[in-house]
Amino acid sequence: MGSSRQRVTIFVVCGVLVALLLAGIVSSFASSEPDGLERVAIDEGFADTADDHAVVDGPMADYTVRGVDDERLSTGVAGVIGVAITFAVAAGAALVVRRSRRGAPTPVS
Repeated sequence: MGSSRQRVTIFVVCGVLVALLLAGIVSSFASSEPDGLERVAIDEGFADTADDHAVVDGPMADYTVRGVDDERLSTGVAGVIGVAITFAVAAGAALVVRRSRRGAPTPVS
């Protein structure tokens, strides 16, 4: 059935593909209604006192991509970019851990 490494690789690739599919397609159907802390702030009457965050003018602020006019497409593209960045960071961290273990001495029993 293949080596353990191949099974892990297939699992990771399938997971990334599912995440990309969900981020790219399903996210465009998410509700635009406020939720979480934003909903509480509105319900409790202090939403108008909020300040903008530091990256309010960023290229992917508010789960959209600046320059993409179609709102659903913009949300999907932002989701795909977010998944790609998250996967890249996780893969980089895994690589660092793997390389650091390679140089570590093996424990003596």
